[in-house]
Amino acid sequence: MNRNQIFGPLFVQVLLTLTIYVFLVFAKIRAMKTGQVDLKRRALHDDAWPESVMKINNNIRNQFELPVLFYAISIALWALEAVGVVALAAAWLFVASRIVHVYIHIVPNVVPVRRRAFTFGWVMVVVMAVLAVWELLNPTNLL
Repeated sequence: MNRNQIFGPLFVQVLLTLTIYVFLVFAKIRAMKTGQVDLKRRALHDDAWPESVMKINNNIRNQFELPVLFYAISIALWALEAVGVVALAAAWLFVASRIVHVYIHIVPNVVPVRRRAFTFGWVMVVVMAVLAVWELLNPTNLL
């Protein structure tokens, strides 16, 4: 298996994050045009914005939590030449869970369902981390 395949899901996750920024720009423009923003508080207070903007903004923050570990572990797997079928499947499943998480967070924002999507993605990152640690501690790699 080509270890560079790990960059497929990694770059999809990056593109997902960049896409959410585009959603945020349009949501802010819409909120400004409809007078839903407290102009005096907007620079420093999230609550100056309507819920539609806050949901997207909060989701962007989420993209710099668990996905950061995903990036680090993906690169570690690549560097260790440990990108196999399981690692690649876990990486793609992680990204799929993040796409579902974004949709749930931005549209209906049902926390119990969103938590399930998050937890599934977390498990995929744990699987990837275990694979990386296993490869790192593999006696044949220690020589």
